[in-house]
Formats: sequence, structure tokens, C-alpha cells
Amino acid sequence: MKKLLLIACLFAALGATAQEATQPAQQQQRPNRPRRQNWTEAPHLSLDSTTRGPYTLIFINNDTTFEAEGQDVKKRMIETFYKVYTAEAKDFNPNTSKRVVFWIDRNYTGVAATGGNLVRFKPAWMLKKPTDIDVVTHEVMHIVQAYNGGAQGVGWLTEGIADYVRAVYGVDNEGAKWYLPKAVGIRPDPKNPTADINAKGYEKSYRITAKFLLWAEKNVKAGLVVNLDGKLRSHTYTADGWKDYTGKTLDELWADYVAVASKEG
Repeated sequence: MKKLLLIACLFAALGATAQEATQPAQQQQRPNRPRRQNWTEAPHLSLDSTTRGPYTLIFINNDTTFEAEGQDVKKRMIETFYKVYTAEAKDFNPNTSKRVVFWIDRNYTGVAATGGNLVRFKPAWMLKKPTDIDVVTHEVMHIVQAYNGGAQGVGWLTEGIADYVRAVYGVDNEGAKWYLPKAVGIRPDPKNPTADINAKGYEKSYRITAKFLLWAEKNVKAGLVVNLDGKLRSHTYTADGWKDYTGKTLDELWADYVAVASKEG
């Protein structure tokens, strides 16, 4: 009876959480992006809820192999969540969702993706690459971002900020052998060998954009990433904002960065 009551209470909490999971997915061009769905009724092997301070993490698993072999990974995922989500919320968005759902989903074929306050993980990846724990750091930043359409047309910046956060707030990037690229990190296009590979290279997204942001934060204007994140969330981001905040246009900043970063190669 106690077990039934606990499950009933958890599903009641999940029902409230499901209402929060209505924000558009922050990921762009990611496989199997989470869709709005009644995931609270999906079959599962385990469902747990933990609360620390103002934040609650609900952890759902429907994969038999993960249930048998993934308990250590699960613990690391939970610990990483509370460490990085608390820090990300404090620095970027104190009003972020107080409830987050991790779903280990055997039907998901990507690595991880976020929609609203729900993050889906591929169980096989988490078991094969247990050191890649900072996929959590990246994904929960998308919850903190909560751009709700404010990043339309600049998905590269959404992902660049999330990878910047992984680089700065990550708990074990070294263990995962996850690094920002050396030099600029852009390879020539074999289909267009005469093209300027560095033109608007900041739009390459993810690690390439993240390294550019890290350079700008350290060498041009501290607080730039927080500023950009806030503008995207308030739907006030424009390309002109780079010059307003740093004194240089985005293209000018990129040119300065390329001149410095190219020497690292």
C-alpha cells in the first residue's frame, strides 16, 4: 500500500511537471527532439524523485539494460544535475524551472535532447560513455535558457552558449576527452575549396562558437555571455547588440578572434 501511495504521489508531481514541459525545444537540428507528449503515462521500469533546495529532479527509465547496469551512471547524473543546474540557474536565470525530468528512453536514438523541462537520454550512450557526464551540463542549460522562440535564426548561438557552459561549468570534461577545438576549429569545405572557411565561422555552432564566446568573455568584455543569454530570453537580441555591448560588430570580433586563434594551430 505504501508503495502504491508513493507512486501515486510521484505521478501527481509529474502531472504538475508536465504542464511546465510546454516550452519549445531549445535544441536546433537535433535528432528525435522531444515532442510534447503524455510521457507521464509511458511504460517505465523505475521512477524516482529527489529534491534538494528549490529543485526537484524526476528520473524515469524504461530500458532494461540501464536498469540492470546503469545505477552508478544514474547516481552521477543526479549529482551532476544538482551541482551544475544550481550554478547555471544562479548565474543565468534564477526563474528557471524548479522541476526537471530526466528520461532514460530506449526509443530515443540521439545522444540527448531537451524540450521544456524534459531531457531525454539514449541509454546505450550513457552506458557506453559513462564519463560523458557533462552531456547533462549542456542539456540542462537549455532548460535554463528558456528562449521560447527568442533564438529563431540564431540556433548557432543557442548551442554555442550551451557548449560554453559545458566548458566552464562541466564537472568532468577531461574524463570524457571533451575539449574545445584547437585554433579556430573549422575545416575546409572540399566541395568549395576556394571559399573563405572563416567567414561567419561563429555560425558553426557548438564547440566552435563556444570557444569564440570564451575568448570574447576573457579578452573583450566580461559578462558578454550572460548578456546574450538574457537578450535571447527576453526576445530583444539583435546583431547590433554585439557592438552596443563590446564596441565591435560580431564580424569584427570574429576577425579579431580568428587572427589570434589561428596562431594556436
